[in-house]
Order: sequence, then structure tokens, then C-alpha cells
Amino acid sequence: MAGYDDSNIFARILRGEIPVKKLYEDDYALAFPDINPQAPTHVLVIPKGAYVSMDDFTAKASPAEIAGLFKAVAAVARQLGVDASGYRILANHGRDAGQEVMHLHIHLFGGGSLGPLLAR
Repeated sequence: MAGYDDSNIFARILRGEIPVKKLYEDDYALAFPDINPQAPTHVLVIPKGAYVSMDDFTAKASPAEIAGLFKAVAAVARQLGVDASGYRILANHGRDAGQEVMHLHIHLFGGGSLGPLLAR
């Protein structure tokens, strides 16, 4: 997998070059609605550091960054009220998995029955 490209859309969002509706932000993460929602609730939670994938993140991020990202995911789920009914999180790794933006991002889906994880 190629190195981090600081011109990717999420890097530009983090720098404030592209506006988003911020649902959550702290020192470690930013959450905002997905522009192409696949569920009634579909939010992206991204780390503020320059990480390509989960593999890159877990190899290079500090323990505080790793904990901060996952705490942000849970905080967003509670904030949006999907913690009680259930939600799914997904992080794609690489092109074969469908990763389109090479900046680690966690999809948070909820707001209704999500059905099976993979349909084949």
C-alpha cells in the first residue's frame, strides 16, 4: 500500500479546506456524515493523524491516539442514539476491500436493521 498522500479529501477536511458538518471533534478524531449514506445513520470517524489504514494506524499511532479514535466512535454512537438499538463499524483496508480514500476512516452505521454484513 502506498504512503500517505496529504492531498486526500480527509486531510483537506482536517485542514479546514473542505467544510463538513462536524458531529464530533476532539484532539484525536473528527466525525461527520458520509456524503453517500448507506444506512439511516452513516457517519465517518477519522483520526487526526496521517494514517493510511488500520494497519498503518496500529503500527505507528500512539496508545492515546488509538484509544482516542475508538472512544470517539463510541461517543458518536451515543450522541446519535444508536448505542441502544445497535450499530456496525467498518474500516476498509486497501482497494480489494473497497477503500476509496487512503486515510483511515471508520464507518459507523445504524438507525435501523442493517441486515447481513456481506451479501454474496
